[in-house]
Amino acid sequence: MEIKQVGVVGCGLMGSGIAEVCARAGYRVVVGEVNDDLLQKGLDRIRKSLSRAVERGKVTQAEMDAALARLHGTVSLADMADCDLVIEAAVEKMEVKKAIFAELDGILPPHAVLASNTSSLCVTEMAAVTRRGDKVLGIHFFNPVPVMPLIEFVRTILTSDETMEIARRFGESLGKTMVTAKDTPGFIVNRLLIPYLLDAVRLYENGLASREDIDTAIKLGLHHPMGPLTLLDFIGLDTCLFIADAMYEEYKDPRFAAPPLLRRMVLAGHLGRKSGKGFYDYG
Repeated sequence: MEIKQVGVVGCGLMGSGIAEVCARAGYRVVVGEVNDDLLQKGLDRIRKSLSRAVERGKVTQAEMDAALARLHGTVSLADMADCDLVIEAAVEKMEVKKAIFAELDGILPPHAVLASNTSSLCVTEMAAVTRRGDKVLGIHFFNPVPVMPLIEFVRTILTSDETMEIARRFGESLGKTMVTAKDTPGFIVNRLLIPYLLDAVRLYENGLASREDIDTAIKLGLHHPMGPLTLLDFIGLDTCLFIADAMYEEYKDPRFAAPPLLRRMVLAGHLGRKSGKGFYDYG
């Protein structure tokens, strides 16, 4: 099966990035949001990202114009009826994702593949509400999508070999490097990343060192591009807390138990860069 048209459900930070890289790769793209305001914000984000790419010489103005011409926004899932692949990039809530999958299953043609960009939730549970479990998988991109070279493919016990091959060819067409993981919370990257980030919060919470010294130690001692507390602010403290809670619920392993400080910062609205304040102040 050849993918010609891609649907992306959600035009937030991740969804807009996924839509952009698909349009740049030559696919016709339908990107959906729940209302016109959120859709317009997402489309504006794509235009700004492409404009920056032109300024940096990554794409030409003609390539930007062509990518935008292939992009169509909608507030109705029904407009994805002709898509060969739909990638869900909605909020990380299982009931929301299952409702989207169930609705899309009744809209899409029988050959279409359904994927989730989830970073932690059970893809098998999403597949179970469809009649195409063999055509469901996880396609986990990383932020910022146009820049980060990795895709994690998540294979459930239902996913067919044919679907995995379609996904592999799709990933290659985007110029991404691909890895495959079983459908377990956290997959590869977050299974290793989240305990590390939580331990960094515990160090800071317990007064072992300042936030600056923790980040500097990791940057210079382990040659990481950014320290763990800076990375938490970049990802979003609420996102990290959600992933940690999902992993703890599955494994009951204390390594995945969120420190009280992280939970209180999220309750206070200190979510990192996106709120203007996290472990550091971005005001």
